[in-house]
Amino acid sequence: MCSGTLRHLAPPLLPDITEQDQVTIVDTNNPQELPGNISDATIVEIIDHHKLIGGLSTKAPPRVTIRPLACTTTIIYDLMGLRVNDLPHSIVGLMLSAILSDALAFRSPTTTSHDQEVARTLANALEISIDNLADNLFKAKSDISCFSDKELITMDSKKYAVGDTNIRVSVLETTTPDSVLARQAGIIEAIADCVENESDVDDVLFFIVDILKGEATVFTYNDWTKRIISTSFSVSTNANTVTLPGIVSRKRQILPALAG
Repeated sequence: MCSGTLRHLAPPLLPDITEQDQVTIVDTNNPQELPGNISDATIVEIIDHHKLIGGLSTKAPPRVTIRPLACTTTIIYDLMGLRVNDLPHSIVGLMLSAILSDALAFRSPTTTSHDQEVARTLANALEISIDNLADNLFKAKSDISCFSDKELITMDSKKYAVGDTNIRVSVLETTTPDSVLARQAGIIEAIADCVENESDVDDVLFFIVDILKGEATVFTYNDWTKRIISTSFSVSTNANTVTLPGIVSRKRQILPALAG
């Protein structure tokens, strides 16, 4: 079953933020990933594992917890303390799944010993195998048959400025990269539509992360993408794709290379 068929179970998106709202921001501190009027609300807390971007303005001092861990869920686990023991198994399973997904089942260079410790604690509480759950997670994640090309470039995508260029850095993690490469023409067309219709996006870098091989393939479909990938990763970019061995993390490996 395609994982996209479960999208109807996702909660609805929040309506517009108002001045009366109290907001906790989780897993980001980047204003480009938040409602445009986020600063109108009362931001009471920020929980994140990304670097500080800047640009947020608050009405009062918020609680801020930012730690260099693979997953924000690990931070939430720590903040909950003993209350974790009262969670239903469904929520514990979601927490464990989030850590395994973000850490690529401990393959990602962002993984810390604390992420692993928390994951094992959650798995023990559920009496399940981390390896089996991770295999099922990655199998579901790799089935993209019911996602449109546009959805593939936006469902795990972050906006950043590289020099004077505003870009989307999109990542698709999979155990079957060939199924994504087979759709390259359609994805590139969707990228062109994205650039045309999003006023704050000049171009898109689309990375296919092969979870099992521990490498990324990036689309180099125009002069700009060829130039930025060649410069950032010191590779030849004569073809329409480039494989980058050892590259699996946008936060730890891709973005620092682009910024450098």
